[in-house]
Amino acid sequence: MLQDPLTLYKLIVLYMLNRVTFPLTKSQICDFILEREYTNFLTLQQAVGELTDAGMVSPRIIGNRTHLAITQEGIQTLHYFGSRIGESIKKDIDSYFQEHEMALRNDVSVQSHYYKSTSGEYEAQLVAKEHDITLINLTLSVPTEEIAASICDNWQTKSESVYQYLTRELF
Repeated sequence: MLQDPLTLYKLIVLYMLNRVTFPLTKSQICDFILEREYTNFLTLQQAVGELTDAGMVSPRIIGNRTHLAITQEGIQTLHYFGSRIGESIKKDIDSYFQEHEMALRNDVSVQSHYYKSTSGEYEAQLVAKEHDITLINLTLSVPTEEIAASICDNWQTKSESVYQYLTRELF
């Protein structure tokens, strides 16, 4: 086992980010690691912060979520020290991704947020992406914050059918 458990947590995060072809949110990583009780929330936040500071992980804030991607430095570090992650942990991560990859991908591919515009109305910005290609980027102006919030909430589950409807009607 490693002398420093924080190093193991950093390697787990790097391993997770290296196993997918899309960015994971900080929340997705936390959910996996905390659910398995590998460590606690504060220690995990410290590990992610140190990886970011060291340039091994690249954060990107989209809406109210932080998306993380592994950098070349992170890949090199994982190459040199990845053997320090136990095989059981690697298998756990691999099986988790096999089972949940589509849901995780959809979760980061469908984005929404709302804000108050200069006109006093609220604007709900809705985006759906696939492999870093924007499929749809739609902004709706609505009179109340409640409607904007509802639109953003519904976008997560209905984006695919809205996209299909628009392409069917417009093409």
